[in-house]
Amino acid sequence: MKSKKIIIALLTGRGNNTLKDKNILPVLGKPLLHYPATAAKRSRYIDDFFVSSDDDKILDAAAEVGYRKIKRPDEYARPDSLHIDAILHALAEMKAASLHPDILVVLLANSVTVKTDWIDGCIDEILNDDNISSVVPVNLIQDYHPYRAKKLNADGFLEPYFDFSKEKVSTNRQDLPHNYFLCHNFWVLNVGRSLFSENGQPPWTFMGDRIKPYVVDETFDVHDRNDLELSERWLRENPD
Repeated sequence: MKSKKIIIALLTGRGNNTLKDKNILPVLGKPLLHYPATAAKRSRYIDDFFVSSDDDKILDAAAEVGYRKIKRPDEYARPDSLHIDAILHALAEMKAASLHPDILVVLLANSVTVKTDWIDGCIDEILNDDNISSVVPVNLIQDYHPYRAKKLNADGFLEPYFDFSKEKVSTNRQDLPHNYFLCHNFWVLNVGRSLFSENGQPPWTFMGDRIKPYVVDETFDVHDRNDLELSERWLRENPD
């Protein structure tokens, strides 16, 4: 039987973006962040809901969906700020409110490609195996396999990133090892084994070193107005 763990959702989004107010721009008549926020609200596991942002408009929009506000300091809301700093700040605010999540569901406010079943499926993995540090949605994409990638050498010519002198690499993508890209829609963190691990995998060291993939279909996040149109298409094709 699964032991009861405290599971909290943290919606994250900053106001300083190239596309002004992108996290609250209308998508099918609702703010963009409404969709990841409500997907998490429908989870059968999550106990409480918070939103971290420097922007009062984002905080207010999330509060309308039932999220408790955490005002993010400006130093954690710059274009070059790291996600880990915003997450740790939010955890400190939760701790001050006597909340100590065992599992943290980090939601990104600029992606509608979130399904409740995906969230609960990722949580299930950790509930069934506490040695997992995190479970993250991934896309299986062979076209952009790292074995196919090249870098420039000192002479300005392309060369592989890896030393293939002792092995033969197929030009057929289906023959290559499976290649997973992390999605930027949400991540489920086993707090004690991820955020406070000393051996986290770069660049997202806060995910720890025992990261389970949760393979999903198409995902994307919003960076420009074309992405808003893609978001509306995806929502129509993936109704609740």
